[in-house]
Amino acid sequence: MYDHHSLRAAGRTGERIVEVAGEEMERLPEGASLVLIPGGAPVGLTRTGRFTLLEHNPWSDGRVFAVAALLPQGYTRTLLPSYIRGKDEKPLPLLGYTAVACRDGELYVAAKRTDDPRRWDPARYDSEDLPALIKERLEMHPENRILRQLARCSLDYRCFTAQNIFYGRWEGGIPVSPSCNARCLGCISLQPAQCCPSPQSRIDFKPTPREVAEVAVSHLKNGNGAMVSFGQGCEGEPALACGTVVEAIGRVRAATDLGTINMNSNGGYTAGVTEICRAGLDAVRISLISAREETYRAYCRPSAFSLTDIRRSIEAAVAYGVYTSLNLLVFPGLTDREGEVDALLELVRETGINLVQLRNLNIDPDLLFQHLPGTGENIIGIPALIKALNEVPGLAVGSFSRPVRPGERKARRLPGK
Repeated sequence: MYDHHSLRAAGRTGERIVEVAGEEMERLPEGASLVLIPGGAPVGLTRTGRFTLLEHNPWSDGRVFAVAALLPQGYTRTLLPSYIRGKDEKPLPLLGYTAVACRDGELYVAAKRTDDPRRWDPARYDSEDLPALIKERLEMHPENRILRQLARCSLDYRCFTAQNIFYGRWEGGIPVSPSCNARCLGCISLQPAQCCPSPQSRIDFKPTPREVAEVAVSHLKNGNGAMVSFGQGCEGEPALACGTVVEAIGRVRAATDLGTINMNSNGGYTAGVTEICRAGLDAVRISLISAREETYRAYCRPSAFSLTDIRRSIEAAVAYGVYTSLNLLVFPGLTDREGEVDALLELVRETGINLVQLRNLNIDPDLLFQHLPGTGENIIGIPALIKALNEVPGLAVGSFSRPVRPGERKARRLPGK
């Protein structure tokens, strides 16, 4: 990796290359990693203020490629890396490419810390004793297919929520649904063959309520902020398995009242979301890329549902006193468009959402913008988006789901307040 002797750093927002300002950058955080952009020639800024494509390596023979950073949990990307790829290049793998630059011999990234990352520090995972913990748990419950799936997720995919089930702590994932009612461009468990490969495989079985409860009860009884979450990266939409989830919640709460039962959902199947909330769900996180129908449909490609159904799901959850979050898929040049921000703030204020979780959308920028409706809207920037959300009374802003504290499940904000 080289620090160019004369070109200044540039970044990308949407489809525009922009200069990187020093105050927009943070030192490369612990847990971040660096990757090159295959086929991506970097764009820099000359001393005279002209953007320049660097195609040949100034230090040796051959091509040169742009460098990007992959951020650890708890950091929200503010700019994409600046590069240009040929039209014949295959889509990039589904990662969260972030602008990275060098200053005074140190690496910086275009990002803002938006939550406490300590529980999701990679150093706390993939420990030497993890294989033994997995083996011990599988021997205790050899017939439980969920545990076998989570063992694979832990060791092959290094999924932190899967590993937490075997560590017996914090948020543990429990997949429940092999099917989905959307075909998101950036789906991490199912992609068409001609696109980028999915980083993991979707479950191919329907868990029973007994299997779900067996895993959940053991985890929740650990206390200390324990939480189980339906709706993982290795599955589809959990609300489609509402019968299984409802019965499993009944079994869990008959055995323990400890911990938080959470569901990560796209909110499209309102009847299922409502049944699960009624059954005693403590928290729900609804994934959203946009509060505008045209943008939402272009990315999520839903089957037989719309943003109206998602709003109804949110309203049902709030009405049942369920702690309700948005899993906001953040992408520079999209999420921070003025019209997108206005629509998002309207949704948050009118439905009484408790928390907005900012999550970097992992996708090739060129692939994404090929599918989105074009717009000449003003881009206010990701920091301004975060500031606008923080100014909504009663709304929490962060990056993670968290345990519901005593009394919080009953607390609700009146819509419009």
